Amino acid sequence: MKRTCEGLCPRFQEAMEVLAKPWTGLIVATLEDGALRFSEIGARIPAIGDRILSTRLKELEAQGVVRRIVHPGPPIRVEYELTAAGQGFRTVYDAIAAWGSSLADQRTVGPESE
Repeated sequence: MKRTCEGLCPRFQEAMEVLAKPWTGLIVATLEDGALRFSEIGARIPAIGDRILSTRLKELEAQGVVRRIVHPGPPIRVEYELTAAGQGFRTVYDAIAAWGSSLADQRTVGPESE
């Protein structure tokens, strides 16, 4: 079931639907460096299981964020890369990283300093 919040931008909500699932943001961020094979993505995100990685990649492909590329063999090789829409994640990544930095700074300083 799709979650909605009246008063918030529908486009924002659509983007949050993509990012709301566990591991999705990390998978997209991992693909920022270029096309990777399934095993390479798994090696860069060691805590993710193969089943959930496969599920998330299929979902991201269906949402138009990731493209699955099959290179004919032998052996057949499959890679995943970001689409143009997926590459737009870099701006989001940078904004979340800046926000994470300010959250970490706040924890270091503590609320009593305000």
